[in-house]
Amino acid sequence: MSVFFRLHQDQSVGTKRSGKWYARAVPMSTINTRQLAEIMQRNCTVKKADILAVLDELVETMRDQMQDSKRVKLDGFGSFKIGLNSKGARTAKSFTVADHIEGMHVVFTPERTHDTAGNRVKQFLQGVKCEELPENKVEKEVQPEP
Repeated sequence: MSVFFRLHQDQSVGTKRSGKWYARAVPMSTINTRQLAEIMQRNCTVKKADILAVLDELVETMRDQMQDSKRVKLDGFGSFKIGLNSKGARTAKSFTVADHIEGMHVVFTPERTHDTAGNRVKQFLQGVKCEELPENKVEKEVQPEP
């Protein structure tokens, strides 16, 4: 299995990145909950309907717990919590939710393990390889390294 990528040239002006080429991961398709449940059903003794029921309840329960200011940790998977986007106030006393909290987002931190060399590896990145997308249309110029 490989993660495919395309090359992208940074078009920003006046930065160290300007004009340089970077890899961007390209998802080849999307798999939904029902499709995951179908695969899981083939790999274990639990039926698809049971898997879907548990996953539906998991999402609802996680939402409730995170909205109660808790971090939700799924062993072997990672943890989720709600993060805030806020702008600064001149003083702590002048800080108000209405004026300074601009939004919220979900923060996911994948579980980490250690490989045979003792390095920390994120759960979903163990053994992953990168491969250039075959139909990548960017022509690569040979330029000397600075």
